[in-house]
Amino acid sequence: MSENKQTMGFQAEVKQLLQLMIHSLYSNKEIFLRELVSNASDAADKLRFEAINNDALYGDDHELKIQVSFDKEARTITISDNGIGMSRDEAISHLGTIAKSGTKEFFGRLSGDQQKDAALIGQFGVGFYSGFIVADKITVESRRAGLDASEGVRWESAGEGDYSVEPIDKASRGTDIILHLREGEDELLNEWKLESIIRKYSDHISLPILMKKEGADAPAAINQASALWARSKSEITQEQYDEFYKHVSHDFGAPLTHTHNRVEGRSEYTQLLYIPAKAPFDLWDRNKRGGIKLYVKRVFIMDDAEQLMPTYLRFVKGVIDSADLPLNVSREILQESRDVKAIREGSTKRVLGMLEELANADEQEKKDKYATFWTEFGQVLKEGIGEDFANKDRLAKLLRFASTHNDSDVQDVSFEAYISRMKEGQDKIFYVTADSYAAAKNSPHLEIFRKKGVEVLLLTDRVDEWMLSFLSDFDGKELHSVAKGGLDLGGMEDEAEKKEHAETETQYQELVGKMKEALADKAKEVRVTFRLTDSPACLVADEHELSGNLLRMLKAAGQSAPESKPILEINPQHPLVTRLKYEDAASDKFKDWAHILFDQALLAEGGTLTDPASFVKRMNEMLLSK
Repeated sequence: MSENKQTMGFQAEVKQLLQLMIHSLYSNKEIFLRELVSNASDAADKLRFEAINNDALYGDDHELKIQVSFDKEARTITISDNGIGMSRDEAISHLGTIAKSGTKEFFGRLSGDQQKDAALIGQFGVGFYSGFIVADKITVESRRAGLDASEGVRWESAGEGDYSVEPIDKASRGTDIILHLREGEDELLNEWKLESIIRKYSDHISLPILMKKEGADAPAAINQASALWARSKSEITQEQYDEFYKHVSHDFGAPLTHTHNRVEGRSEYTQLLYIPAKAPFDLWDRNKRGGIKLYVKRVFIMDDAEQLMPTYLRFVKGVIDSADLPLNVSREILQESRDVKAIREGSTKRVLGMLEELANADEQEKKDKYATFWTEFGQVLKEGIGEDFANKDRLAKLLRFASTHNDSDVQDVSFEAYISRMKEGQDKIFYVTADSYAAAKNSPHLEIFRKKGVEVLLLTDRVDEWMLSFLSDFDGKELHSVAKGGLDLGGMEDEAEKKEHAETETQYQELVGKMKEALADKAKEVRVTFRLTDSPACLVADEHELSGNLLRMLKAAGQSAPESKPILEINPQHPLVTRLKYEDAASDKFKDWAHILFDQALLAEGGTLTDPASFVKRMNEMLLSK
């Protein structure tokens, strides 16, 4: 062992990922070459970017390229690039650890089912480590651009618990990855096999990928070596579009859909944007940078250019290539640039256009794709209602909800579909919010609406309450919570009903007053309601106060919520309420019944009792009393 050679242990997550990956991804082992070629391409992009301000990094080698070769006797495959390369510290940092946000959550979601885990590992992006699918040892020799030949580094590992690092002399910058193949992988030591894998997965790479063919004097390019987004759409197959998506996103699956356009006018740019079919494991990390690669005149500038896409579209992947931005553009300049603002607005409109095409399609295949999109990304899209005022109306048309029209928790009802089924005399879009589909579906607030056959939207996503604070109507129809304010059925109530209700309210005036007194510490008001048919009572929030569901969410998140008491509404047709009408208001029994009705109503809407023991005691006493 060289005296400068050091052995180090892998980060725990790397060990875990290696074991999972080798077993879960073996059935699609060819992807190792795609991932390593993709990494080599990224290394060239990074050199181009750094060389914008420091041309000396190129030295006397300006022609960036990737070379793939194999040695049958040594049973090795080598992937070489003359990109940015790595220093010793970078080799340890990049190859020995996974520095990704959400890593812990990612490992927590693994199930042990190889097929399911393979899809998840694909979303996580395995890059370099995929080499261990076919190799039992990997040697990496690298030298960072700008460092001397004596400052090269050799990194080596058998993919188990540790790896070694030692200094080496390396004449050229860049990285050579040498895969020492496992037993049984000799089919890969074949010119035709390697070329076919590269053509299948990496034809879109904009650098030449060189291979020396048998009998040839020198290596030759085996891919098209032109930026895919710069080619004419008519020249690109769906398979090539899909493989390019896998390259930019590090996803293993095909995307749902894509858009490829050249935009001319005040700003000139090309966009190739994709909507994934599966949500990434870190979708809910709002600090995660976006999935757009920015190029300027085909020169790579940066990964994850979050200024090019609003936060609520953070799932979009792809490339934007500007003809106008300066090559030395920084993240700070991006925030100020008018060109970037135009690109962002144009790209947002393109993405919404893609979604509208799926959402409004007649073909079942596209409808199914939108249903898949909504399941994976619907909650994120709802964030746009509050974040993107300019596109709020377009976004509202894309929203989907569960509803009482379908006996299912599937969110597939649009506002347009709801309006098309509205009853004669109905002028509002009714909805109820709850923390689960079961709580929403069984809410006592729905009873009169079921009786009259009026559809109610069931909103159960955590983002819904926040979204509704920015969305008060759709197409001139007010959105109205069935659990807030008084019941207003508008033209759906006839004069006879109104007259009967007024008479009943008068008859129960005395009881309402007594109950209000008994529940002074709990209820803001007590009133007769006609929204209930089966339940004795329900709680509603005042018209301009926070709903009970939102108050519970705020408290659960540890946030301060304004103190407000709900309104208790009682059903005059229910035996418990009619019995209470004749009870002595001064008696303990009356007070106990009043508290029981309030607590039951609170439980029915998913609330938590502040004093469960008192509720149980009162219930037991009532059950034992005659």
